[in-house]
Amino acid sequence: MRWSHVGLTCADPRRTADFYARWFGFAIARVVPYDGQEIIFIRKDGAYLELFPPSPQEAPEEQEAHCADGDGPNVRGLVRHIAFQTDDVDAFLAEMGEAADVTLGPVDFDAYIPGWRTAWLRDPDGVIVEVSQGYRDDGDVPVACAVPHAAPHAASHSAPRSASGGGHG
Repeated sequence: MRWSHVGLTCADPRRTADFYARWFGFAIARVVPYDGQEIIFIRKDGAYLELFPPSPQEAPEEQEAHCADGDGPNVRGLVRHIAFQTDDVDAFLAEMGEAADVTLGPVDFDAYIPGWRTAWLRDPDGVIVEVSQGYRDDGDVPVACAVPHAAPHAASHSAPRSASGGGHG
């Protein structure tokens, strides 16, 4: 199993693609015609964003109501934010200038990791984007502390599996 992408609904997928291309180095990987509109896949290294047009049934004022503040919506079932690393948060924000719609920060997290500094901003559709410097994994976390995989169910309680032995997904 490997990571694939994050799908975002956008008021204007081209405008959103331009934002991520300009500020985060994404490039268009594919444009798919969809219901008289288009879905745009953008890629940066191995990370993809899939940019959808809004549902024709959703009025613009309803779309605006979904914009978040701070470090993102603290609501189960919603993506809180997407995140990128940079060498210098302050230089990145200075380069963005007026295009940086900062919702929180920059905040220093030196108490946890020396040099860890983060700011959060909105993309053109209100998605919160974290920009961080200095984060490092903790090399001292023992393997036993890793999140365990779910234990397999007994055969009498398991869902049907494909011939390859894997489930869906």
